Amino acid sequence: MDPILLWTIIFVVGSFAVYIGIAIATRAKSTGDFYVAEKSVHPVLNGMATGADWMSAASFISMAGLISVIGRDGAVYLLGWTGGYVLLALLLAPYLRKFGKFTVPDFVGERYYSDTARLVAVVAAVFVSFTYVAGQMRGVGVVFSRFLGVPIELGVVIGMALVFFYATIGGMKGITYTQVAQYVVLIIAYLVPAIFLSLQMTGNFLPQLGFGGTLADGTYILSALDKLNTDLGFKAYTVGTKSTIDVFMITLALMVGTAGLPHVIIRFFTVPKVSDARISAGWALFFIALLYTTAPAISVFARTNIILTTHNKKYDTEIPSWFKNWQKTGLVKWDDKNKDGIVQYYNPANKQFAAEGKLNELTVDNDIIVLANPEISGLPSWVVGLVASGGIAAALSTAAGLLLVISTSISHDLFKKVLTPDITEKTELMYARVAAGVAVIIAGYFGIKPPGFVAQVVAFAFGLAASSFFPIIIMGIFWKKANRQGAVAGMIIGLVFTATYIIYFKFINPAANVPANWMFGISPEGIGSVGMFINALVIVIVSNMTPPPPQEVQDMVESIRYPRA
Repeated sequence: MDPILLWTIIFVVGSFAVYIGIAIATRAKSTGDFYVAEKSVHPVLNGMATGADWMSAASFISMAGLISVIGRDGAVYLLGWTGGYVLLALLLAPYLRKFGKFTVPDFVGERYYSDTARLVAVVAAVFVSFTYVAGQMRGVGVVFSRFLGVPIELGVVIGMALVFFYATIGGMKGITYTQVAQYVVLIIAYLVPAIFLSLQMTGNFLPQLGFGGTLADGTYILSALDKLNTDLGFKAYTVGTKSTIDVFMITLALMVGTAGLPHVIIRFFTVPKVSDARISAGWALFFIALLYTTAPAISVFARTNIILTTHNKKYDTEIPSWFKNWQKTGLVKWDDKNKDGIVQYYNPANKQFAAEGKLNELTVDNDIIVLANPEISGLPSWVVGLVASGGIAAALSTAAGLLLVISTSISHDLFKKVLTPDITEKTELMYARVAAGVAVIIAGYFGIKPPGFVAQVVAFAFGLAASSFFPIIIMGIFWKKANRQGAVAGMIIGLVFTATYIIYFKFINPAANVPANWMFGISPEGIGSVGMFINALVIVIVSNMTPPPPQEVQDMVESIRYPRA
């Protein structure tokens, strides 16, 4: 048996056995178990589970690949996705824990004393979660396709079956402890090859130091990569092309989107005390930083290795085995345009190179960079298998959290709070599990036919979260006069504006998706920031034009603002 396949099976099957065992051992027996793990999770463990919930397939599989392709502009993802946790720790986590409800729509419904507001929040939560979960299931399919030799579609189905089992059996309680195990798997899988690569290429043990280190010939690795890029007609790796306004707005959208994501917020409902919510947010930031400070180094190592091992190499005799292995998945493609049997890698958009006959024949999917890195660099087979299990852990951990948001939004906020308030706890739990099952099937479909590559799809989810949830949560905590009319109008207008902008430029008319056509030069990835401001402005205007909230609601808001009271 192929050593890579053997080690992959060992790591993947072993980790799956652990996840299933945890789900059985922590089976949810009540709605409190299913929704918030009975508010009994230790803040350190909750920080670790939050890290796994957060570091999805986008973080593990796709972020480094995205940065390796776009270079310095990719810093917006690092800044936005980590900065969001500062907002969570300071502005949201302790206050929402003090409020003590099960879900984000639950907070919206109670704070804005309106079932209409609750229903709009349910729609927004489900919309955002499905957008996000599509990327996770795609990531699972990519991993299975390469390392277990199955089609991407079958890989998605396998992932669906596993996440359905432990999400519906264990609920939040099972998911929490499963995510702790998944964090351990994914962080080891991410750091081990990064350390290997850093030592191999720069002699530095820490990838963060290797990122600024030198190659064997004494050339700084970033300088070498800049030259490799420009020689092939690409922009220098360390030169950004995005406008300042677009960088700012994308970063802001990712930050407030992070703070507004329902599957992240709900994690802070699971700790015993209000103070634990802030502590667990700090631990989550630490656990996340271990991966995020390593990603830029992996991006540089990967792009350098890909260029050096493929460009101007004879396909039959010089192309390494990793290239041909990934060709079988369709995620690496070579089209010998000049029929010379040599792989050429040039910027297809460079007109001067095209006129000189320097044609690009190579296509590498962004989503394989981290997964292929160990093979590209000739690392041991067990490292390749470890990375495969880490990629699956990252995708499944986030998928489980998102599916729980969808199922609780349907069972608790829609049925229990609005449609059938007299149902028993047992019936409510059954509804939650059925909703999770239906959500898994829909998520699997989007995983098989995703609307983009993983990090791109996930970035859209952040824009939608920024424009829908963040303003109403912040204003619900800090402005007593925010009322139900303002909340409903703000959520609807903010979400519709952002979704319309994204859908138009990305799906209806992608040819028009250029800076000259963008509103104020803001790309679809950053438009969530504008949607957020529109949402907040509508809340202020409408709330001032309509009656204020009842006095008991204002008193409740006053009490929420003192999290230690």
